[in-house]
Amino acid sequence: MTHTPRQRMPRQARRQQLLNVAWELVRQGGTDALALGRLAEEAGVSKPVVYDHFTTRHGLLAALYEDFDIRQNAIIDAAMAAAGDSVAEKAAVVASSYVNCVLSQGREIPDVLSALDSTPELAEVKRQYQLDFIAKFRGWFATDVAPPGLPLAAMWGLLGAADSISNAVVCGDISQQAGLEEITALIIATIARYR
Repeated sequence: MTHTPRQRMPRQARRQQLLNVAWELVRQGGTDALALGRLAEEAGVSKPVVYDHFTTRHGLLAALYEDFDIRQNAIIDAAMAAAGDSVAEKAAVVASSYVNCVLSQGREIPDVLSALDSTPELAEVKRQYQLDFIAKFRGWFATDVAPPGLPLAAMWGLLGAADSISNAVVCGDISQQAGLEEITALIIATIARYR
């Protein structure tokens, strides 16, 4: 019998494999179960491979949130590109995309979000992604409101509401339909305030 040497995985493919295993660890045991050594063991790689990709547990948590954010933005961008011009339709598309993305990630995303608030460095990572989303949202609705556009205070309020409502849907506290309707109504009401 001949021994087949292990093939090296391209760096980006290895990173995605590690992120997939990390999401599974969070799914099974929450972020408390997320340690770089355990990730290496579960992924079948050496610890230096994991440390090379994420450096620290904080780096891994930031990478998980980035992974989620990239997927969420791709879904919302595609949906908004296909949306009509009415505020109601755009609001429904944003609400649906936001809730469905959180639902597709499951209960682990609230746990990761909570872990991101555990240190100032991780909270800043989360804040930067939130600011990017706010800028994108303001752009989508720029023609629907009077200059200078939607104020940041209103945007932070909408984002906080969307996060809370989406998490309530994931936890089963409210139905998906109720969550979608509420986020849509909040967006429409906010846009109406600033026309």
